[in-house]
Parts: sequence; structure tokens; C-alpha cells
Amino acid sequence: MKLEIDTYNIEKKIISKIRDLIILKNLEPGDKLPSERVLSEKFSVSRRNVREAIERLEYYGLVKSIPQTGTFVANIGQIALNGVISDILRLKEQNFKSLVETRISLELKTVALAAERRTQENLEEIEGAFNAYKLKVLNRDDALQEDLIFHLAIARACGNSTINDLMLQITPKILSVFENNRVCDEEKFMYEINLHESIFLAIKEKNVAKAVEVMTLHFKMLTEYCNNFTEN
Repeated sequence: MKLEIDTYNIEKKIISKIRDLIILKNLEPGDKLPSERVLSEKFSVSRRNVREAIERLEYYGLVKSIPQTGTFVANIGQIALNGVISDILRLKEQNFKSLVETRISLELKTVALAAERRTQENLEEIEGAFNAYKLKVLNRDDALQEDLIFHLAIARACGNSTINDLMLQITPKILSVFENNRVCDEEKFMYEINLHESIFLAIKEKNVAKAVEVMTLHFKMLTEYCNNFTEN
């Protein structure tokens, strides 16, 4: 977990320096920030680190990024901006176990609603995501993105935009840690494929109880991994 903590601390330092830059240059709402390249050179960090810091600021509504144009200070005064950034910097890194517990609780409700409410369009999206995931796993390729797309397709099918937004915030971080640290043998590869397919079929059949049951089995391995992860 040390790499995760180091990355998080770098992000906080960049956010702090962007705040100082805004104050020093007296930037007003609508003013443009320097490019990612310029900021990365100025702060002696990678462009990826700068991008992630800007994404967090954008999430809190403090800046606005426009593709091929740049990043701009949002319509918020310096006093309010400084206060919000100070709050962000006081936030502690999210506990991995807490994220897992939250995701499990959230996604069990999500899959139940998806089984109730899914449309034919939703079903085709989930099936497409499953097929893409299955192909990657069978080829022993990194299927992290395909797994994420599969679960987000289920979230969209539940018909609740708030749940969908929460899934977008929680799931990528969990999958990243899980994918980067696990080792699967042949049996586990096939087991994961079968579980994903069973989730899809339960949603297709609008079988709420079955969907929740299989999703619970799917999360059993994640829960065991989380327990081992926090003990080490």
C-alpha cells in the first residue's frame, strides 16, 4: 500500500501548489491555468500526477477542464476556493477495507435494481461488456477496464443516477488495487468468467434473488482478499 500512499501524498502537494499559484497570480474565475506540461515541470512531478490532481479539483467544482483548450478556474471566489482546498488537503486517504465494504453494500442493491428495471438496451450493453471481459480473460490479457465497464453497465441498468455516480467514484480504485496484487490460476480464471455470466443471466431473467446471490459469491473472493490485504 506504500505506493498508493506516496501517490496520494504527491497529489495533495500538487493541489496545494496549484492553490498557491492561483493566489499568487490572483487568478479570477475563468482564468486559465498553465498546461499539464508546464505544471509538471514547475512542480517536478509527472504529467499523470498533475492530471490526477486536476481531476480531483474538477470533481469538487474548483476548476473546469475543456478538451484541447485547457483548465480554467471555476466560478468561485478565492476565499471559498482556498477553504475548499484546505478541506481537501485535510482529508485522509480512503481506507481500502472501507471502500470494499461500501462497494459490496452498494452493488448488491445495484444488481437487485438492475434485475428489476433493466431494459433491452441495458441488457445488450451488459452482455457486450461481459463478452469483452470474457475474451480478455481467456486470452490472459489485462481485463481490468472490461471488468469495470461490466459493473458500470449494471449500475446504469439500475436506473439510479446517484448510485451510478457513486460506483464511478468507488469501483476503479478498488479494481486497480485488486487487479495489481492478485494472482489467478486456471481454475479461478474460469470461476470468474462463470460468475460474471451468471450475474448477466440473472439480470436477463429478471431474477432478483439469483442476481443478489451470485453477486454475493462474486464478492466473496474480494472480501477474502481485502482481509488478507489489511492483515499484511
